[in-house]
Amino acid sequence: MTDSPRKPKEWTVGVAVDEHEDQTRATAWLVWDERDVTGVGLARRNPKDEDVPVIGDELAVARALSDLARQLLAVTARDIEGVTHEHVASLE
Repeated sequence: MTDSPRKPKEWTVGVAVDEHEDQTRATAWLVWDERDVTGVGLARRNPKDEDVPVIGDELAVARALSDLARQLLAVTARDIEGVTHEHVASLE
């Protein structure tokens, strides 16, 4: 009998960026095992700054992914607490 390779687990990450005037909003989402988490990031251009939209996109996306990571850590802490019945102080 040969060991068949295990199929990799798939986690889907998506990011959407929306710009309106001097504000950019990014939404990042993660879907796995019929679960999902969504993070949001905002960026606003100072009216005195040069108009370089990609910078606002980058900042908003970075903030959305950071928010997503914080939320995933919180989900993980709750899952650990559910198994161990002990408080998780920090995963960072």
